[in-house]
Amino acid sequence: MESSDREDDVNRTQKAAQVFQEIMNTPDQGIPSGLLESAKCIAIIPGDKKFAFIFGGSYGRGLATCRTENGWSAPIFVAIDGGSVGYQIGGSSTDLVMLFMNDHALQSLLGDKFKLGADASVAAGPVGRNAAAGTDLKMNAEILSYSRSKGVFAGVSLDGAVMKADKSGDRAMYGDDVNRREVLDGKVAVPASAQALVHELGGYVHEAKAE
Repeated sequence: MESSDREDDVNRTQKAAQVFQEIMNTPDQGIPSGLLESAKCIAIIPGDKKFAFIFGGSYGRGLATCRTENGWSAPIFVAIDGGSVGYQIGGSSTDLVMLFMNDHALQSLLGDKFKLGADASVAAGPVGRNAAAGTDLKMNAEILSYSRSKGVFAGVSLDGAVMKADKSGDRAMYGDDVNRREVLDGKVAVPASAQALVHELGGYVHEAKAE
């Protein structure tokens, strides 16, 4: 896996904030507020044509942040190898969003790598800010996943995809002695480049509580 530098990290973080904002600005096609409210963590892998044809056109890099007592954590960096999922469609840029719904899913995120559908159950997430239909059926999945390609946002099953820790990304942002668990536990200050993402996530969760 190609190593990351701080500029890569900053760009990924900014793109992730943009992806989430654009998705949630279309309420009828966004992530249901109830699911956002109950998610332990969220991972966002912005589409990047730079990676469209690496590993058979199924490779992307992004970040994950988890809920803490004081809001969302600083991000850790992740990569996903989509296997036969068809992560990149015809070379187009595809964004992925994943909600980690329970502690076991969070533990998977802390490992070096895990396979969706094998090490943690995964299902296509329901769409629509207030979508209730099908939500109960989805709640037995540990991870709910979505994709956005060419402006279309929809639930997608990432069964078989492998998520890996991007340790070079973590080191570039936080230094050599970074501890991924401490980052997600909120013990590491949110870097300036991630403030917009954390604010964006926090805003929608507060809105969900108010509804």
